[in-house]
Amino acid sequence: MRIDPYNHKERYLAWKEKVKDGIPDISKANSDLILAYLRDMETGMNTALGNVRGPRSFIRLNTLREKLIFFSKKLKDKYSLDKMTDITEEQICEFFSLMSNGEITRKDGKNYRSGAYFVSVFKAFWHWHQKINKKQGKELSDITQYLDARQEKPEWVYLTEDQVRKLCDNVRYEYRVLIMFLFDTGIRSPTELVNIKVSDLHDNCKEMTIRDEVSKTFGRRIKLLLCHDLIREYVKRKGLKDTDYLFPIKPTVVNRYLQRMAKRIFGDGRSLAGEKFTQLTMYDFRHIACCYWLPRYKSESALKYRFGWKKSDKIHYYSELLGMKDTISEEDLLIDVTKTEIERRLLKAEQDREIMLAQITALGDKLNKYDKFFEEKQKTLGNQTKIP
Repeated sequence: MRIDPYNHKERYLAWKEKVKDGIPDISKANSDLILAYLRDMETGMNTALGNVRGPRSFIRLNTLREKLIFFSKKLKDKYSLDKMTDITEEQICEFFSLMSNGEITRKDGKNYRSGAYFVSVFKAFWHWHQKINKKQGKELSDITQYLDARQEKPEWVYLTEDQVRKLCDNVRYEYRVLIMFLFDTGIRSPTELVNIKVSDLHDNCKEMTIRDEVSKTFGRRIKLLLCHDLIREYVKRKGLKDTDYLFPIKPTVVNRYLQRMAKRIFGDGRSLAGEKFTQLTMYDFRHIACCYWLPRYKSESALKYRFGWKKSDKIHYYSELLGMKDTISEEDLLIDVTKTEIERRLLKAEQDREIMLAQITALGDKLNKYDKFFEEKQKTLGNQTKIP
């Protein structure tokens, strides 16, 4: 069984039951559209050709329902549309422009930080709408073609290795173990983290398996190089059994504690990755771990395996190359021509050495022959000088 720390499945199913007769506070036309779209996403029907096949996760389904209800209400207020799909290309471009420049804001008056994600949701919805109509013999133009769905990378909290250890020195024991585990493994938290069991630890806590069923991408077995002693002691101290979860935590509680301690230790300034130390979360340690391991791994493929990545661009996304050092040496300054000349000289020196060895060997053979000749002459002369 896979633990869902945010109860996405329960939340979605409860909402679905609640709105089976229609979504409140929006028009019936929009309610019917949203529910039909979500039914297809539950099974993976009528998705775009370039998209991942199969049913959407409950995380995604919850996001889609929230964003589409948002569009339904906002487009009604702005353009008096009872049906979202009646919107024109000019109107939808204007709408997202107003979102990006702050004229359409959140309930608290702040700007939407993830405007590009709203764009991607609407694009997916519209392409589904196009496909449904095409099956009915109606061709609809793509009014989303000029919308920009490129997402700016959100800021995060970067900590150096010394800062991680300083944080560990000032937190409670359980949090010290957790922090070092996150820093060592770079595990996705909380989704993969909360599903790790004691039985997933191997070789006296020096290795760990992240099972296929709990991973977002693929299962893997990685080495625990920084925290194995702590984990071994932690399991023993807690009296944990193989079937017990290693960290049965509440993510919101842990994040609040981390933020409180980060403020106390590092203040409310900003880290090198742009986010304030006071916003430190468990997920930031995936970024921090990537920065730590990037210069230490000899191959990119091995680093991707440890973190459960399929694409290389994730390495830069998570590290932003923070903490990297210039490792070039004088040897690297030897350009190919120089190296070739050095290799040629070395080859000639080796050849000269071999010729010299051959000459020495030949000279040795001659000396041995002379020694034998003189020995024989000595014997002959000795016999001739004997008195009869």
